[in-house]
Amino acid sequence: MDRTEELLEKLFHKDYEQLRGKRLRLTRLRIPGKEVCLAHIIGSPQPAVYRNLGLHIGVHEGEDHRGESLGLIRFTPWEAVVAAADVAMKSADVQIGFMDRFCGSLILTGGLSEVRTAVEEVVRFFGAELGFQVCEIHKN
Repeated sequence: MDRTEELLEKLFHKDYEQLRGKRLRLTRLRIPGKEVCLAHIIGSPQPAVYRNLGLHIGVHEGEDHRGESLGLIRFTPWEAVVAAADVAMKSADVQIGFMDRFCGSLILTGGLSEVRTAVEEVVRFFGAELGFQVCEIHKN
């Protein structure tokens, strides 16, 4: 039995035999809550991390962002990332390395203390002011 059949059997355990061989359509549904589900600070990432995240694209001639820290934060609902970017930029001298309002991902760049301040303030604001469930901030 392949993985697909195993999954279908688990999902439709009572009706599996009747559904076997029939064409099925599965729809994934995501119901986002109000949550900060990832908050992680990388103190001094390797240059390959910047390259693989595309953070080296668009830098001005002579700028070198190696050694800058990264703050990674993930939200549901996804649009909350816009407010988070605003809070982060107003709380510390950080730059937005990447922001995706369709997936709820935010990457901040800057000095370690600035990134730490921004991530801590975003998590605090979303928990205390907006009533979001928030996770612990992990530091590496």
